[in-house]
Amino acid sequence: MAEERRRSPNEPASPGAAPGEGPGADPGGGPGADPGQGPAAPGEGLRSGPGQGPAAEGPAAASGEDSRQGPAAAPGEGLRSGPGHGPAAASGEGFGADPGQGPAAASGEGSGQGTAAPGQGGADEPYASLLDLPLSSDLNRIGEQLHALARAQRTLQELLQAVVNITGELELPAVLRRIVRTAMDLVGARYGAMGVLDQEGRLLEEFIPLGLTAHELADLEGVELPRGRGLLGHLIHHPEPLRVKDISRHPESAGFPPGHPPMRSLLGVAISVRGRIYGNLYLSERKDGQPFDRHDEGVIRALAGTAGVAIENARLYQQVQHSSEQFQRLLLPRLPDLRPFAAGAAYRPASAPAAVGGDWYDAMLLPGGACAAVIGDVVGHDLRAAADMSQIRNMLRALYYDPGAAPSTSLSRLDRIMNAALDEAPVATALLARLEPADGTWRLRWSSAGHPPPLVLLPDGRVRYLDVEPGLPLGVAPDLPRPDHCRPLPVDSTVVLFTDGLVEVPGQPLDRGLDALAVTASRLVGLAPEDLCRALVAHRPGNGHDDKAVIALRTPPLTSYGSS
Repeated sequence: MAEERRRSPNEPASPGAAPGEGPGADPGGGPGADPGQGPAAPGEGLRSGPGQGPAAEGPAAASGEDSRQGPAAAPGEGLRSGPGHGPAAASGEGFGADPGQGPAAASGEGSGQGTAAPGQGGADEPYASLLDLPLSSDLNRIGEQLHALARAQRTLQELLQAVVNITGELELPAVLRRIVRTAMDLVGARYGAMGVLDQEGRLLEEFIPLGLTAHELADLEGVELPRGRGLLGHLIHHPEPLRVKDISRHPESAGFPPGHPPMRSLLGVAISVRGRIYGNLYLSERKDGQPFDRHDEGVIRALAGTAGVAIENARLYQQVQHSSEQFQRLLLPRLPDLRPFAAGAAYRPASAPAAVGGDWYDAMLLPGGACAAVIGDVVGHDLRAAADMSQIRNMLRALYYDPGAAPSTSLSRLDRIMNAALDEAPVATALLARLEPADGTWRLRWSSAGHPPPLVLLPDGRVRYLDVEPGLPLGVAPDLPRPDHCRPLPVDSTVVLFTDGLVEVPGQPLDRGLDALAVTASRLVGLAPEDLCRALVAHRPGNGHDDKAVIALRTPPLTSYGSS
């Protein structure tokens, strides 16, 4: 028997149909009749025909008639209402509804939800409203939306943290590596790299790969870093985001060099600084084995905008730092020819932007074969401190040239001149030392104005500080006397004078930094003074947030010196 088409709720009844009857119903209730017609056994649920209203057309339907009654039904009868029927049923009745109707069925009957009765053709009928959707579909859709919302919220939090991490760096190499590492973490990539373009923007001038194991790096030893050809070059010439599921199938793929780890997927995003492409960020191989998706691309594009700002900040900082360092070095003297003494000096500005400082060093040969060296530090990290340092250094140079004046005398005179000549006398520490030949050996005489002690590297490899009373800093009490100190030193001894920026770490005792410096120096005893100073600055125990200066003098043989 052919199934009859179910009429939609708003479709008019076909001509000739009995009032209230469904379309095509057999008046006699024969084999082709609508299932809702014909005599109903007691307790059976009578289904009203499609499109009927909630009220029956007569006061009561006779036994055997098609039941199209409204809410008033016989006790215990379940009304299987057609689409559009109201939900109200008599007490104790269940709703054996067509798809989308209430879930409760009459006792002993199937609910009929989601499945049309035979001959009703409900499988192809559109749902009348969102409420007609199956419950499982609703839950799945809501679950997917909640999952997407949670992922978006998590991504936003990670992006915000990424911005904090990236913009917290100032040194350009550290910024570039932080960008790559952050991008890898955001999308779960195993490999990442930053390719920095050359000035012409045609090739990669620098390539910074991350994620390679020690074994993978060993396999690539001797292989030239990528220059931006093949698929990597595609992003250079076409700076739109690039997402590739299979690198080997891309028409511009040039393959990998021998020893390169296998990589299948790729996500590339260009990074621009001030409207110019600075470089490209490459990611490969998600850890979960899936290709990069649109969500990953959106996250990395957002990161690229922050990366461009961070790179620009680092470049500006680099320029300012370079200018500050150049300015500071112009104020510092170049060491003169101090032969027969071997000498060296080094200066490193603070890591904070534009932090010129008041650290300085100086040295000079004196009449009679002696050599004087001085180290100093004006309090402050600004142009005022640098200007004060320059004046103090020049004044002290004139004072310690007098070989008859003890170091303490020179510092006391300087303190009084500063107080009289400068509008606002700065506070500064300084140490003036003089190496003099005496009785077949060398004698070190020095005086300190609140400065760290000299460090002596003896020819037998021993390292010691000459700890004495440091005295008061300059600019505190000009009229108080200052002590002098004296120690004999053998030939080939090295005297190291330094500022506290070399050893000071905020929140830690100064002695800890001094001990660390001594340990470092003990490993460098054999270096020439110039190399020694550079190594001490490079491997400083301090945190780099203060400028630092160091000078070293090594005592020569006494063959050309007489006894004093």
